[in-house]
Amino acid sequence: MPARATGGVSRPELIADTALVLLAERGLRGLTHRAVDERAGLPQGSTSNHARTRLALLQTAVRRQAEREAQVLLPGELPDPAGGPELLVDALAHALHRYLTHHRGLLVSRYELALEATRRPELREFYDATGRQFRDVLAAVMKGVGSPEPERHALSLLAWSEGMMFSCVAGSYHSEVPAREELRRGFGELLRGMLGGGAAASGG
Repeated sequence: MPARATGGVSRPELIADTALVLLAERGLRGLTHRAVDERAGLPQGSTSNHARTRLALLQTAVRRQAEREAQVLLPGELPDPAGGPELLVDALAHALHRYLTHHRGLLVSRYELALEATRRPELREFYDATGRQFRDVLAAVMKGVGSPEPERHALSLLAWSEGMMFSCVAGSYHSEVPAREELRRGFGELLRGMLGGGAAASGG
């Protein structure tokens, strides 16, 4: 059994969560084994015992990033495709608004890890594997609501969402967060274009 930290979080989880905080606050240069120990209030050497190399520490962060994002985006919240695209629009708008309003630091750590993965092939493969879950779930849902090209349409939805997140966290709209209804209209417009004019109402 892993050692337990405060709040019912295991020591490995505490180390990984602290790594994400440091990435968001200090960038990649600020992520060191010693910094994690100090920020987490752990005995010196605790992080090295869990992740001995820098690559192992980055992989720990990537894995935890995927776990945390799953908790925010919750693929389990995606509706039964039988309910139609309108329910999908509502679920996507809710998840994206929640991410933008309550988990901005998690988005910054995501960008730090994504950029590092472009420079480290050994991390790239690991990053892609951990991030595949939501993409595959979304493609399955798109197929269920009638998309003739679910993989391509899932990519379009993800790309739009990624662009919105970057613009509102690190881009020129960083001080502005769209209301949930605005996001809903945006997703509705995308779904109507993919599935046909009457597929999803714009709301409003």
